[in-house]
Amino acid sequence: MQVIRLEALSDNYIFLLHDSKHNIAAVVDPAEAEPVLEKLAELKADLVAIFNTHHHNDHVGGNKQLIEQFPQVRVYGGAEDRGRIPGQQVFLQQGDRVEFADRIAEVVFVPGHTRAHIAYYFPPEQAGFGDLFCGDTLFSGGCGRLFEGTPTQMVDSLSKLRSLPDDTRVWCAHEYTLKNLQFALTVDGDNADLKKRYDEVKAYRSRKEATIPSLLGVEKRTNPFLRWEQPSLQSAAKSSDPVQTFARIRGMKDRF
Repeated sequence: MQVIRLEALSDNYIFLLHDSKHNIAAVVDPAEAEPVLEKLAELKADLVAIFNTHHHNDHVGGNKQLIEQFPQVRVYGGAEDRGRIPGQQVFLQQGDRVEFADRIAEVVFVPGHTRAHIAYYFPPEQAGFGDLFCGDTLFSGGCGRLFEGTPTQMVDSLSKLRSLPDDTRVWCAHEYTLKNLQFALTVDGDNADLKKRYDEVKAYRSRKEATIPSLLGVEKRTNPFLRWEQPSLQSAAKSSDPVQTFARIRGMKDRF
């Protein structure tokens, strides 16, 4: 399974999954249809699945046009997003599985950004990388705003993702890394790994290079929204309670 990163809107990423053996494709969170249709035409591939993580328009905006072009496509999303994702046919819950390109993804229920958000985790094949498609729950260096969920829900959701192996590629849906790390330095400024990462990301973005995917092991060391138990973050939040630490750091980021 090849993952092809497509740019969309102002800072979105769409992920096209290509099975070269059968020349079929699936797409994760098509913000708009045009980039997907162009790549499918280039590959001469048929679209068989749309994997949505949540209902926001910058993740499902391309669904209708893609369904018109590929009427047999199956549209997947969270069970609690019923009626909110265009064309949704498959309603997924925690522990469900979906298959593409001879790989099986585990569905992880991760409410917080929205009440129905899900993620798709493809475990590694043999010694390779795993692949996590996490929408707007976990970002490179950050996490999503809490539009429909609570801090407790988000900590629980991020804990599920944090428990995955370090060698997991994090395919999040926005190019927010540089600004996320700029904020992270304000609450975790003594973190040597974070300082090094910020310098690397600043160089990438100066060359207009993408920072996605990131690696989950890197996120665990540098992303403040996976580090609520660390004394440095609890000191910044003036709390020893993990959920309150997360909530206060998230509030600081909202105002950053």
